[in-house]
Amino acid sequence: MQALMTLAAFLVTLGVLVSFHEYGHFSVARLCGVKVLRFALGFGKPLYTYRAKNGTEWVIASIPLGGYVKLLDARDGQQVINVADRGASFDVKPLWQRSLIVAAGPLANFLLAIVLFSVIYVSGVPQLPARLQAPPESSVAANLGLAADDQVLGWKLLSGDTVNPPNAEEFDPIVSWNALRWHLLDALASERGFALELTDPSGARFIKVFRGVDLPPISPDSDPMKALGILPQPLPPEQWTELKLGPIEALFFASERVYLVTKVSFRLMIGLFTGQTTLKQLGGPLSIADMAGKSAQVGWQPFVAFLALMSISIGLLNLLPLPMLDGGQLLYDAWELVAGKRISISMQEKLQKAGFLLLISISLLALFNDLQRYLSS
Repeated sequence: MQALMTLAAFLVTLGVLVSFHEYGHFSVARLCGVKVLRFALGFGKPLYTYRAKNGTEWVIASIPLGGYVKLLDARDGQQVINVADRGASFDVKPLWQRSLIVAAGPLANFLLAIVLFSVIYVSGVPQLPARLQAPPESSVAANLGLAADDQVLGWKLLSGDTVNPPNAEEFDPIVSWNALRWHLLDALASERGFALELTDPSGARFIKVFRGVDLPPISPDSDPMKALGILPQPLPPEQWTELKLGPIEALFFASERVYLVTKVSFRLMIGLFTGQTTLKQLGGPLSIADMAGKSAQVGWQPFVAFLALMSISIGLLNLLPLPMLDGGQLLYDAWELVAGKRISISMQEKLQKAGFLLLISISLLALFNDLQRYLSS
């Protein structure tokens, strides 16, 4: 039964995220007057095909690990375009429209994340309070005098290495440990100092300033959160609070959360190339299926939150400037904007092949990591 739930959650995850991504490309292409030849979920042999009156094929294929939108495009040597359809071809559209069509997929993923988080906040979600446990010895928090049962009320990201605490009205409120955790990760990834507004068990308020130069670096061999020393105090569910917002407030709150998560995820992704984070953290389809299944078993809200985080990850991944990804096409567009001419089809094909090999290598590494985790557990 658990295996079936994991499989079902995995298929729902891929179906929802890929559908929204590709529908972003599809909808903007249609708005720009580009003819869509095929909208496909999955790869390989078609399991179901429906041809709409406008000529678009809607396909569900046998390998559910992605999808694609095929546009009318004269630069595709396999397409024969008649004179009547020439104006609906992707390649004759202005640069800004072509770039917008390409960027619409990742943007749809970010929009989906905002909607999913908003649904959670409107429905009301239990939140672990930002009450701290005793910081580990020699941690930054311990050296600054933080203690068990201190509770974080406000957050302020600082400019430079100032030691002057900000005014109380400058702090952003902290509604939960989860909100504080993403702020902390943002500060650690950007190596910027921050200030916390706290209250101790007696109710007295005070401010602590964490300088950027004192923050522990993110590295594959250490836990920066433990070295920082700001860790949540485990509390029974009856001491948790509920975060419940109105629809408009939820949209604003969700947008801020998506922006923050995107910033942190981008910096951690860059860390894979700079050596700050380890390639062992890469996860593939087995990890996604495992997390999808576990979150679905806990409840619908954790599963929806998982979908939102995965949607952000897919949006970011597709914006990487690598051939075969949307970011690679946007890089070609940037070249066209600067040089005044397009990259030749032959050069683009060579880059596509190199990008394909790179993506296959990354995918195999992620699968290898999955198998290592599975066999060692």
